Amino acid sequence: MTRIVAISGSRREASTTKAALRVALAAAADAGAETDLIDLGAVDLPLYHPDEDHQGDSERLKRRVREADGVIAGTPVYRGSYSSTFKNFHDFCGSHEYEDTAVGLLATAGGGSYGGTLEHLRSTFRNVHAWVVPHEVGIRGASSEIEDDGRIPDDDLRKRTERLGRVVTAHAERLRE
Repeated sequence: MTRIVAISGSRREASTTKAALRVALAAAADAGAETDLIDLGAVDLPLYHPDEDHQGDSERLKRRVREADGVIAGTPVYRGSYSSTFKNFHDFCGSHEYEDTAVGLLATAGGGSYGGTLEHLRSTFRNVHAWVVPHEVGIRGASSEIEDDGRIPDDDLRKRTERLGRVVTAHAERLRE
């Protein structure tokens, strides 16, 4: 079975990033994938240190990514880029984790700008040999677009987010063949 893991780079309990990732994961599950969510706000992950091999939950989290066929990476937009929480986890991972892995990108912005964040994510994932899918999702004014219960009432935005889950699943299945 195709395995899809979403990585949430938000530390907020009521995170719009996490909620949007759950929408994408539900669509991946509907497409036949086994799904998993890594909530970086709820794990023990100290600052990356290149001279230390095992830090906190890093090995367990890297294994979950390595065993996935596809990844949906989600982050809030901070200062025009991805969160430091996401960056820290991303520093732990390399081509060994992402090689032959389909990766979809999702960014949630408090305001209106998410383009730079998606561009930064795309570049860093390609650098570790991930297969970044062409469909990506940016959500402007995310706190107004995503309900407290995690629903996305806007049909177009919900469909684009669901499509991300399906596209990552389809590409992951192709890469497994």
